[in-house]
Amino acid sequence: MLEQEAEQGAWAGRKRFAAVGGLDLAYVEVAGSEPPLLLVHGFTDTSRSFSLLARHLAGRRLIMPDLRGHGASRARGGCDVADFAEDIAGLIRRLGLNRPIVVGHSLGAMVSIALASRYPQLVGGLVVMAGTLKTGFVPDHPLVTGVEALRDPISPADPFFEWWHQCGPDVPRAFLVGMAREASAIPAARWRAILEEIRRTDLTAAAKAVQAKTLIIAGACDPLFGEAHQQELAQALTGSRLVWAQDCGHNPHWEDPVFVAEVFSRTFGASDVP
Repeated sequence: MLEQEAEQGAWAGRKRFAAVGGLDLAYVEVAGSEPPLLLVHGFTDTSRSFSLLARHLAGRRLIMPDLRGHGASRARGGCDVADFAEDIAGLIRRLGLNRPIVVGHSLGAMVSIALASRYPQLVGGLVVMAGTLKTGFVPDHPLVTGVEALRDPISPADPFFEWWHQCGPDVPRAFLVGMAREASAIPAARWRAILEEIRRTDLTAAAKAVQAKTLIIAGACDPLFGEAHQQELAQALTGSRLVWAQDCGHNPHWEDPVFVAEVFSRTFGASDVP
């Protein structure tokens, strides 16, 4: 437990910055073998989202950015899925990454699909985790109403985070505290603006254009993007493989990072250089 607390406490201090299109994108890098894994977090998360998984990917090079307007990356311009995808494309070029395996969670999964569709030459493989082609969030969806109710300054102790970050009991408390602290630092207006863009997004055509080898990982108990969402993804992403993380919700890489790392390794081993 003390080791986890120390790791979580040190996470923000590990961030570097890369100039991408006039924006300084923060990222955490772990040295290791190629091809690199480029891990893209979800809505209101940061690179910290992958901190529990990273230790189980020892020996692989990892690049974990903060999306614009999240964590240590400042907000600038638009905040739709295409904007985030352009930033990630710019980061790949800026760091000289050789066709990384792009791993996206939730919003990050949507961003990764958009990236792989628009820039196939930059992506060596794709992992879509807890993703969707389109959210289908109706006005009375708990996420929509919960975000609408947020007011600045957002408290990291707001009961909303108990729902938003819901997961199994084995997820370290220090990790969840850090996630809530960083999410609460995002102004309420930005929460609403990004969510509205996400709700407008339909990636059906983009997914059908993806050429990269693709793995889909889905939590069997995901309250946001359940089986229907995952089957639609599998149908649109030609040749993809769908793997279910049993007993996991929307965040399999928090709840069962060992399983997620094993699935990564079986699908995209270090020897699978694109």
